[in-house]
Amino acid sequence: MITTSLRHQPFSLVLSGGGALGIAHLGVIYDMQQHALKPDEIVGTSMGGIIGASLAIGMSEAQIYKQIERFSKVTNWLTFSFSGNGIVHTGKIAAIFETIFGDHTMNQTAIPLKLIATHLATGKKRIFTQDDTTILLKDALLATMAIPGIFEAHTIEGELYGDGFLCENLGIAEASYQHVLAVDVLGNGSFEKHFSKKWFKTQRVLDMFERSMRLLILNQTQQILQHTNKTIYLLEPDTKTFATYQFHRYEAIRQAGLGVLR
Repeated sequence: MITTSLRHQPFSLVLSGGGALGIAHLGVIYDMQQHALKPDEIVGTSMGGIIGASLAIGMSEAQIYKQIERFSKVTNWLTFSFSGNGIVHTGKIAAIFETIFGDHTMNQTAIPLKLIATHLATGKKRIFTQDDTTILLKDALLATMAIPGIFEAHTIEGELYGDGFLCENLGIAEASYQHVLAVDVLGNGSFEKHFSKKWFKTQRVLDMFERSMRLLILNQTQQILQHTNKTIYLLEPDTKTFATYQFHRYEAIRQAGLGVLR
């Protein structure tokens, strides 16, 4: 059993990005807490980074879920922008992060945290870590979740950053420990592998685009998994019936993560 294997050794918890699908991480964290499993490090991308950061500052799964529930209506955080480089202005999201994380810097977490973002000028991966003693946690989060064209890119120390999924959606390459519990909400459980020809005629363009992005990210992750020498315990919640923008389905998405850890 995974829980037995991890109980007696240090391990990294790696949480993938995935928009609303990332709420499934909470189901896994709930099970971890039931088994008294505490990671020695957390690595997160995008939504996985937000949930991972909440866990890293000492919040319980129930407390994180309460925040998700509170802001489940997109109107609570969505403001359209008619200028800049994204269609969603992140002012409301920044205010939410302010209430949760205050002025915590990257080195002020109870559990060491790494957040993955993408340097938009060079395309290189940027890992925010405890060494970034002057960078606010809320700023690193605004960077890791900034999906290009959707959310405004975020500036940190004069550099422009976007979502970490562009480089590494499941950050196992950044894990410090040999043993890694990795939760991938955009893994093999995130899409149907078979469908009829009718699907191509009836599905909306948005659905086809989302499926294509999931396949692109899945292939990226599989390449990384093939080239790691770490011991990976990979969990892939069944998220195929949910869309990445369906935050209002938070309760059902959380349920998708329950029982995956055994």
